Amino acid sequence: MTQDGDQQRLVELINDIPIAMLTTFGVDGPRSLPMARQEVEASAEMWFITGRDTDHVRAIQHDPRVALTFSARDTWVAVTGRAHVVDDLDKLKELWNTFAEAWLPEGPEDPNATLIRVDVDRGEYWDTPGGKIASLVSFAKTKLGGGTYDTEHGTVE
Repeated sequence: MTQDGDQQRLVELINDIPIAMLTTFGVDGPRSLPMARQEVEASAEMWFITGRDTDHVRAIQHDPRVALTFSARDTWVAVTGRAHVVDDLDKLKELWNTFAEAWLPEGPEDPNATLIRVDVDRGEYWDTPGGKIASLVSFAKTKLGGGTYDTEHGTVE
């Protein structure tokens, strides 16, 4: 696949997986937590809604490097990039949903509500096209024929 094709595939896969494990690298070392991804742009820029008074926001302010992992039954995505805390009320309102309200009940105008934008530097994905049946067939072929498990793999810089 071409770099553009791999990037497009990476964005498609991420769009189908709403929860990521976000790893930050603050003063206490690496820390991972689940985050609901709000939007993925074609450039692989991602948006998250969060509280300003959180450990992960403080970690990002200390060191903007982050890693994100996404996992579904037959798809895995790992990306690294730089995170930025963004105060943009219009963007926050655009992305706001009931899930965000569960964590920030005062709504997008809550002074504690803010955004994290992650600009992806590098990404890698593994996908088993065809879903569960294709995975089972590939697994059976591997066990019976001694080959390797069939996955689609790509790397994006």
